[in-house]
Amino acid sequence: MKPNFSMPLKGIVSPLVTPLIDNDTLDVNGLERLIEHVIAGGVQGVFLLGTTGEFASLSYKIRSEFIRLSCKFVKGRIPVLVGIADSAFTESLNLANKAAEYGADALVITPPYYFESGQPELLEYLQGIMVKMPLPLFIYNMPVHTKVMIAPDTVRQAAEIPGIIGIKDSSANLAYLNQVQYLLKDRPDFTFMVGPEEIMAEFVMMGGHGGVNGGANMFPKLYVDLYQAAANHDTEKMMLLREKVMQISTSIYQVGRFGSSYLKGLKCALSLIGICEDGLAEPFQRFNAPERAKIEQALERLNYKELL
Repeated sequence: MKPNFSMPLKGIVSPLVTPLIDNDTLDVNGLERLIEHVIAGGVQGVFLLGTTGEFASLSYKIRSEFIRLSCKFVKGRIPVLVGIADSAFTESLNLANKAAEYGADALVITPPYYFESGQPELLEYLQGIMVKMPLPLFIYNMPVHTKVMIAPDTVRQAAEIPGIIGIKDSSANLAYLNQVQYLLKDRPDFTFMVGPEEIMAEFVMMGGHGGVNGGANMFPKLYVDLYQAAANHDTEKMMLLREKVMQISTSIYQVGRFGSSYLKGLKCALSLIGICEDGLAEPFQRFNAPERAKIEQALERLNYKELL
């Protein structure tokens, strides 16, 4: 099973927020604006229903509608990757089939969460589900939420399963990244991207393929330019752009003492710059006026209009 895009996939893939008016209502106009915004900014793909997309908090109805509308708005201009992570094997398959029906290009899956699986069980799971997949699959290492680290050797073995074409890692563990890269050195076609934007540039300079960075919802061109500077080993430009990314990380993502501060800050910023509504899926709520004012101040300090 081969993807209909070049491998390895390189550059910035935007993990789209799910624009919401309320807990179970999509902001459809906002979604269309968001997709046009990130495509204009030069991203190489979009990733639906990841952590930034709040997938685990969304109803299956909303997930399905989000996939359908996103594929409709993208119109085949860039690859659409769809997260199908679930604690139930059958629900992952159902979502995979919906994604294929609506025109997605690839799927993304974490280890099943809640019950912790061992590495042999994880490989069995990937082998079993891949046989039924209608599209190529990326694996997604997100140990903070799944309680399972996909071990480097497991990644290497998973890369031999037909149809598994890459990995997104969100561990932020540079030793782990080095180990995986070493084990994949004879697989230049196997995509390797990172989620944490704070280390994306260094990872690309080490030979990584790019980032799946939440900030690319707000300022896609900034992250695309940072990727290009790192890929070109333009250290001076990379450090200047990375300074902006770190400013975003330490301001917009850290307002208030919430586990959800990253999502609340990101969605609030998107609403302030006129892209989409800032509703969140329950149990979380959008920022109130005091926090919203802090995000507005952070955007002004960024001179955000220059980044759009």
